[in-house]
Amino acid sequence: MSDTNDFKVDYVANLARLDITPEEAKRYQGQLDGILSYIEELTSIDVDGIEPTAHPAPVLDRLREDDAPAFSIKQEAFLRNAPDQASNQLRVPKVVDPS
Repeated sequence: MSDTNDFKVDYVANLARLDITPEEAKRYQGQLDGILSYIEELTSIDVDGIEPTAHPAPVLDRLREDDAPAFSIKQEAFLRNAPDQASNQLRVPKVVDPS
């Protein structure tokens, strides 16, 4: 990996259109340097003979069995109890977010 000084927080913040203060840039630069030095340390680990994986553990489908349809109230009975209905559907008050 290249020198950690190649990654400047000011440059990345400019690319991301972030307005950061010099104090924030100094703090973030220290954090970024620590992350990059840790990545550099990880690249020194010998991984010969280790199969690449996308997940640390096997991923199996976790699907439940399909259940048979259960009893449900009939549409007509449901609409008889509805306070307001139209076109065989339950009508509810309009909810609009003004913002």
